[in-house]
Amino acid sequence: MEIIFEYVLTVPFAILIFIIITLKSSIKFVPQNRAWIIERFGKYQSTKVAGLNFIIPFIDQISANRSLKEQAYDIPGQSAITKDNISLHVDGVLYFRVLDPYKATYGVEDYVFAVTQIAQTTMRSEIGKIDLDKTFEERDMLNSRIVTSINEAAAVWGVAVLRYEIKDITPPQSIMHAMESQMKAERERRAKILESEGEKQAAINIAEGEKQAQVLAAEAEKQEQILKSEGEAKAIIAVADAQAGALKVVGEAASTEQGQKAVQLDLATKAIAAKAAIAKESSVVLLPDSATEASSLVAQATTIISALNGSK
Repeated sequence: MEIIFEYVLTVPFAILIFIIITLKSSIKFVPQNRAWIIERFGKYQSTKVAGLNFIIPFIDQISANRSLKEQAYDIPGQSAITKDNISLHVDGVLYFRVLDPYKATYGVEDYVFAVTQIAQTTMRSEIGKIDLDKTFEERDMLNSRIVTSINEAAAVWGVAVLRYEIKDITPPQSIMHAMESQMKAERERRAKILESEGEKQAAINIAEGEKQAQVLAAEAEKQEQILKSEGEAKAIIAVADAQAGALKVVGEAASTEQGQKAVQLDLATKAIAAKAAIAKESSVVLLPDSATEASSLVAQATTIISALNGSK
């Protein structure tokens, strides 16, 4: 033990310990997505990124350790006044990351505080440019405007704002009641419009149905009249053809001797029947001058028939 103790107190061993401590201090392993700012004698020397890095012990110092990951910070709720003078309570979430560790270290004292503060002021400014209704309808556009405005100011700090999301927009209670009443009235108006549209469409359908029924009835009546007139025309033609055929047969029969006798007999019979009918219906009976009037009528008719036959 005494030999070991004496060896530890020797100069070579002390030099060995000093070398080990110096090497350990000079070798630095930077984690992934981290950046170390190295200063030498109080002045910026370099930026060490992820992996194995070397520094000069006792001369180089790590002045800042910056995260290169995307960071999310809650923006506290605050009051904002819209273009139509309505006070709102708005809060949100800001997403950003450090792009330049040097600017984030030497360009601003506290880049997180600076970015969150400018996010609040920009949000109030953008909300003041629009009306209350548009704050709900155009939330995406509002977020985009806030991101653009913040990036313009944060470029010199080596910080890039990726997204800004408005979480809640809370108007005063009186405004909320008014909005609820407005929404209720709008729903009732839409319901009445839909109901009236349905009644209108139903009336149109009924009218169209009645119109089509009338058209079909008129077409049916027209077709019926056409068929009826065609039938009557065909019947008249058939009757005329039958009468013509009968007259032709009678004429052919009357041209013979037997036919002449038959015609004479028929005329005599009809003449006697006519006189009997007249005598039966009338209280006054006119006696003919000639007792043989029937025979004279038959003779006259025979003479006419003979003359017609002779003319043929």
